[in-house]
Amino acid sequence: MKSPLISSGLQILQINVGYRCNMSCKHCHVDAGPHRTEMMGKDTVDLILAVLKDRDMKTLDVTGGAPELNPHFTYLVTEAKKAGRHVIVRSNLTVFLEKGLEHLPEFYREHDIEITASLPFYMDSDVDRVRGEGTFRKSIEAIRCLNNLGYGDGSGMRRLNLVYNPSGTFLAPAQKCLEEEYRRELGRHHNISFDHLFVFSNMPIGRFKNYLEKKGSLAKYLKMLEESFNPSNLDGLMCRHLISVGWDGMLSDCDFNQVLGLPLLNSYPQHIRDFDHELLAGREICVDDHCYGCTAGHGST
Repeated sequence: MKSPLISSGLQILQINVGYRCNMSCKHCHVDAGPHRTEMMGKDTVDLILAVLKDRDMKTLDVTGGAPELNPHFTYLVTEAKKAGRHVIVRSNLTVFLEKGLEHLPEFYREHDIEITASLPFYMDSDVDRVRGEGTFRKSIEAIRCLNNLGYGDGSGMRRLNLVYNPSGTFLAPAQKCLEEEYRRELGRHHNISFDHLFVFSNMPIGRFKNYLEKKGSLAKYLKMLEESFNPSNLDGLMCRHLISVGWDGMLSDCDFNQVLGLPLLNSYPQHIRDFDHELLAGREICVDDHCYGCTAGHGST
């Protein structure tokens, strides 16, 4: 990635509404958990909604932490749908079982929300080792609930996507092959279905970086990512199609840069209140060594 990486237009406004989460997964790049207090306020939510209503971005992509724990979450989603925007929520699934949040699956169905849900593997031992004891069982229960509401049936009406992350210091396999494996194993053993599987390599930041440092493997992992650089992945990079908004309203090229405190390059607006669609749509993207995590091997697109 020696040449400048340039945005190819803004299709998605991705926002991180806070780092609080009901879980503390070992691979979490945000270092989210119940102890985190960073949370997007309503004033910033309203600025985001104003941008959505005034600009030609069709999709709002909501992430966290567990985004559902933000007190303004349902307001944000409801208003974005009223504005005619497609809404994606990145959920950990287990949040559906938290007290007071049992209504979420019905809320998602009512508003035709696309759900992208973390399920690092299709076997309970692998998932529980990374995400905590009992997580796999809760995730399967949540997916069954969503399936009963019409999610994941392949019709495209209510899309349910799952996300795979490697359980160690190796690259993710090809997405298509692993999706077929997930579909077969989850259908056979748990009678559940989903629409798509997204495959992401673990980024060398957050808790996974801490894990690599403790093992003395950080330099080796970074070298593997760099040596596995695949230029064919550049067109599909998420950062080229979206802008990321942090819980405090600060703008970044992606959620990873946001967590690392890497803002947009100085010539571009830095906060959602100064949003300039035309300028940001053709911006040069800020890159660093961790970016090889999205371009290595089969890519994370």
